[in-house]
Amino acid sequence: MNQPESDDGLFDHCPWLYAEQASQAQRAAQERRRKRLLAGAGTVRLGEGCFVAQTAAVYPDHLDLGDRSYIAAHAYVTGDIRTGADCTINPFTVVRGTVTLGDGVRVGAHSSLLGFNHGTAPDLPVHRQPVTSRGITIGDDVWIGSHVVVLDGVTIGDHCVIGAGAVVTKDLPAWTMAAGNPARRIRDRRDPREAGPGSGAEGSAAPASAAAGTALPGSAVGEGAVPGNAAEDGAVPGGAAAAGAAPRGGDQRNADDVFGHASRAPHGVPPRPAGTPALVEALSAFAGAARAQAVDVLDRCWRPDTRRYADRPGAEPTVRAQCDAVEIADLLLGDAPPHLPAAEHVARLRGLQDPATGLIPEYGAPPPLPGPAGVPDDGAAAYHVLCVGYALDLLGSSFAHPVHAVRRTTADQLVPHLAKLPWHDRAWHAGAWVDSWATAAHWNLRLGAEAAAPGALEALFGRLHTRVDRRTGMWGSPTPRDGHLQMVNGYYRLTRGSFAQFGLPVPYAERVLDTVLDHAHDPRHFAPGRENACNILDVIHPLWLCGRQTTHRSEEARSWAAAQLTAALRRWHPGRGFAFGPAPDGTGPGRDPGLQGTEMWLAIIWLLADVVGVADALGYRPRGIHRPEPALPG
Repeated sequence: MNQPESDDGLFDHCPWLYAEQASQAQRAAQERRRKRLLAGAGTVRLGEGCFVAQTAAVYPDHLDLGDRSYIAAHAYVTGDIRTGADCTINPFTVVRGTVTLGDGVRVGAHSSLLGFNHGTAPDLPVHRQPVTSRGITIGDDVWIGSHVVVLDGVTIGDHCVIGAGAVVTKDLPAWTMAAGNPARRIRDRRDPREAGPGSGAEGSAAPASAAAGTALPGSAVGEGAVPGNAAEDGAVPGGAAAAGAAPRGGDQRNADDVFGHASRAPHGVPPRPAGTPALVEALSAFAGAARAQAVDVLDRCWRPDTRRYADRPGAEPTVRAQCDAVEIADLLLGDAPPHLPAAEHVARLRGLQDPATGLIPEYGAPPPLPGPAGVPDDGAAAYHVLCVGYALDLLGSSFAHPVHAVRRTTADQLVPHLAKLPWHDRAWHAGAWVDSWATAAHWNLRLGAEAAAPGALEALFGRLHTRVDRRTGMWGSPTPRDGHLQMVNGYYRLTRGSFAQFGLPVPYAERVLDTVLDHAHDPRHFAPGRENACNILDVIHPLWLCGRQTTHRSEEARSWAAAQLTAALRRWHPGRGFAFGPAPDGTGPGRDPGLQGTEMWLAIIWLLADVVGVADALGYRPRGIHRPEPALPG
């Protein structure tokens, strides 16, 4: 094909042709386009072999375009956009807000990925409402058909296919083929297309609805054809008609609804085994029972006299108990806890925050006093930065004020305080302080404020990188009485709030795995009858987190997780939830089932199942404190 020497619009609309067919003059024009983007107002990184159409409106705050990725004609791209390699944003597509794409994501023409939202409070016109952004995360090898809308807060797992015209409002697990408004599961992409009703491939027969534009296998080509055609857009091959698909009735999150997904493996890591059918069946049965009994679990901890939640019957109501109720209801019911309207939950939690410091007291307590470097060194107020912030986030809201106590912290205040933390003998407390401080900085950024004084956040990560023990991958030291317990538990809290929450790799991941697996076999803490939620969580999260960076001792990690998973499922008390479990030092609520134990064990079971490779069977995915995705990537 002879191409004119100028960019005539062919590649703007068919960017996949650029690499092989562009002339030298057209490549020079694209290089000028690259330079204009790199010199623009936002932070831009373009990988090797990228193409950005001349007619695309690309005005990002941050754009990181992976190798061989394209933005086609008349696309509208703003906000914080990050893609892996081999991604295509096709003509007239809108990508705005906070959006992260994995490798090999194809987004069909006229689709919208809207990683932001407006408030809807009745006291302000919509155009004056604050803009929030929970972000959209899309895994590897995902095909999004034409005219699809993906809403803020959604995660789409690896290998998914989304039918033309779908409106995706909830998370979709890996391998899902989905269509409709709202989008619902049609079948598993790995299932044979001809599977009958007994195969579990719900909706595998494809209705031939012309209204939805769905192309059947072997039909005429066009935007609705099978993957691999020139347009690379279209609908679910053989899937249900997207526009005409009826939403599922009944409970908002049935056992076969789709809102979890298997975590993406790091580059070079082989796929994890799917787990035994018996384990998958047991997980599915557990999740179904937990959903059915979720209201009973919450009811027993609701105090009508105070209109507040207590951790368990007989305990005093606490702020944390209400936040735990929000997390449990989000996981199992897909909604706010039923005893108060969602707006009242939001108003109560937002109203607790001290406007002067941004810290949150316990019910009836005076405003907390900031510590020397922002957050208090210990106590409920330090944890409230996490639990209240994430409860509000799950309810679609946020803090009313920045955490000023941290926003005003300077590097000169922070670094000496980090050095004074009790790393040697109380590493858990040191790690918990870092978690609280970094989480406060995260909420400040989410509110559009400075995280802390200039240089303080960088000083935190600099201090952590330079003080980590290369032999263990951790901060702190073993103690004669507890062995690695304080060090490992502190590692979980520290990395949760810093590296994991900000989407950064942890240092010395192989050494961390060595340390954690050695600790996980210590009979002082893991003999039968001695396990509690804190100790299991503080092992499985590092195994899960480091397993995303390396395959080192992965089979041993999976074996430990599988054994703990089987044991954890037996700990459910029907209608009462999970008990935190025994703790030798008396910390935690102990053996009586309650909200804290239930919230923690639900997250632990997901992490254990994901390490084993069977998390999809649960049908839920943590979105709060224990969320697997970075809360603020980069």
